[in-house]
Amino acid sequence: MIQLKRVYEPPNKDDGFRILVERLWPRGLSKQRAQVDLWLKDISPSPQLRTWYGHELTKWQEFQRRYRAELENNLAVRQLQQLLQDKPVITFVYAARDAEHNSAQVLKGFLEEHSGS
Repeated sequence: MIQLKRVYEPPNKDDGFRILVERLWPRGLSKQRAQVDLWLKDISPSPQLRTWYGHELTKWQEFQRRYRAELENNLAVRQLQQLLQDKPVITFVYAARDAEHNSAQVLKGFLEEHSGS
């Protein structure tokens, strides 16, 4: 099971295995407060794609398409697929303010489609 949570929200035991799915460490957040089990930088969108998107909602559909294309060839996807088999609950923690339009949403959908979760 994959859950999503903003990294700035307090962690709790229901989060299970917490994975930070951001390329950059979230501003103003200590590692102790974040309480992530794994920081998987390489699963996040490329720097070029992040810069192009810039959280502009008019680019959301194209961002999803481009990020999914990046995920097709991303070796970290296999690592996540293995973790999904090993851990009953995984929470992707992300920094974006928009809970509906962020890379963690796209990643969750991609993995669910490609692993049958």
